[in-house]
Amino acid sequence: MSDLVQAANLLSLKTKAISLKNLCFSYGQERAILTDVNLEIAPGESVGLVGANGAGKTSLFLTICGILTPTYGEIKLFDRVIKPGQFNPEIGLVFQNPDDQLFCPTVRDDLAFGLENIGVSPEEVTTRIDAALSLTGVTHLSERISHQLSGGEKCMVAIAAVLAMLPQIVLYDEPSANLDLRARRRLIKFLQASHETIVVSSHDLELIIEVCDRVVMLNQGRIIADGTPQEIMSNNSLMEANGLEVPHSLIHYHRDREFGIRDLGI
Repeated sequence: MSDLVQAANLLSLKTKAISLKNLCFSYGQERAILTDVNLEIAPGESVGLVGANGAGKTSLFLTICGILTPTYGEIKLFDRVIKPGQFNPEIGLVFQNPDDQLFCPTVRDDLAFGLENIGVSPEEVTTRIDAALSLTGVTHLSERISHQLSGGEKCMVAIAAVLAMLPQIVLYDEPSANLDLRARRRLIKFLQASHETIVVSSHDLELIIEVCDRVVMLNQGRIIADGTPQEIMSNNSLMEANGLEVPHSLIHYHRDREFGIRDLGI
């Protein structure tokens, strides 16, 4: 292997998709919403963000995207410092409520809106829209009126609108909220197959177990724990102290392991 290739590989290992250093944020004179958040996420990681209501999850997402201005601290996406208020093509945010994101007459119009506003050529707009609709399985909805869609359909269209922008990082804020079982399962399969770096904020902890390799827990704007879903979310005392419950699948998993060990006489 040449020195040039080795150097390129070493650089890719060092580059972080998201790097937060001492990130703090507060709304005016209120208490700090985020306090000294330090976090690194590697390219291609699938990270779950968990915490009780008011833990700071949505504020963290909005700050990372540059929508909110930090009180202090540094945000980097792929080693580029993020400045509040500027468009950052590397990252996309899927809102918790699709109705906050979909506002154009038709689905196709919603997907075209962002692309046209950054000056993408008409031919490229069509290509990207068709690809995003196909990827999310909603091509058949392209001419439908967005606000007349079901909750599950709106969710996938909102995701398609973000993916059409070709982000390398996608933040999902409570993506399974108000979905029925079939739509939720479809969403899980989609997230499992995602090629982007993804961060999923959700109270649906079973979804986090299925989709994410890593979990970061927030409480009152601070990172309390960081590890695998099994390590973090099977810790009953940790979960209770932070307003959460151990998911049922992890309870049964540990019970089954205990019974298995006893049956073997160990």
